[in-house]
Amino acid sequence: MRERIGDGARLPDAYLRAGSSSFTEFLAETAPDLLPNSRRLPAASVPEAPHATTIVTVIHPGGVVMAGDRRATMGNLIAQRDIEKVFPADEFSAVGMAGTAGVGIELIRLFQVELEHYEKIEGTVLSLEGKANRLATMIRGNLGLAMQGLAVVPLFAGYDLETGVGRIFSYDVTGGRYEESKFYSIGSGSVFARGALKKLYRDGLSEDDAVRISVEALYDAADDDSATGGPDLTRRIYPVVAAVSASGYRRLEDADVGAVVQSVIDERMINPGG
Repeated sequence: MRERIGDGARLPDAYLRAGSSSFTEFLAETAPDLLPNSRRLPAASVPEAPHATTIVTVIHPGGVVMAGDRRATMGNLIAQRDIEKVFPADEFSAVGMAGTAGVGIELIRLFQVELEHYEKIEGTVLSLEGKANRLATMIRGNLGLAMQGLAVVPLFAGYDLETGVGRIFSYDVTGGRYEESKFYSIGSGSVFARGALKKLYRDGLSEDDAVRISVEALYDAADDDSATGGPDLTRRIYPVVAAVSASGYRRLEDADVGAVVQSVIDERMINPGG
């Protein structure tokens, strides 16, 4: 990455001049081969790759809760039992992903750098709406891979510092961005998770209540969808649960999630249907 000038060395000019607040645009100019959307697969070739599901998110008066199961599948096989699908996007937002796991994780890491780069260049945090729009642009850039079978569909949620409320944004593979109200879910188990959330959600939920119904929704999804992993008590593998509020992003400790999981299971032993 260095250019030789006489006996000294310096970075290329692109690194020294004022540029865009978008790290993705900067990368497209200086090293486009590092972007996921620059990779092209041979025609009609779709490699077998682990897929991730299911993500749920719930709004409550203090912010949002996002949770994801831990299973990744590859065809009829369980590719990984403890994959993580929920991440901090920045201090006040969370992002989860369903779809091709490798591409999804890479996209999320790039999104994290995108938000950090903007903050360093502009000296301020991008609005939640702006973050949602940036993610939509990045998904649109992955359309070529998505059309070849390597699709990624993220779910984005955060605490809006301007309005003081939690907000949820869903996407499609073309980069379409849609704001959701109250709760939402994505992934192969999303239909069952959303059905559970419809029954469990109520206005005025506390954060603890939101965590509880998120875990219940994932439990119901795993009950009907083979690609969604239920809590693994033997291995102590529990859903990843994150809460975002005015205090920022916080991932719940496994011990705390485990206590909620055990409570749900104890109740289902009495009433299996919930």
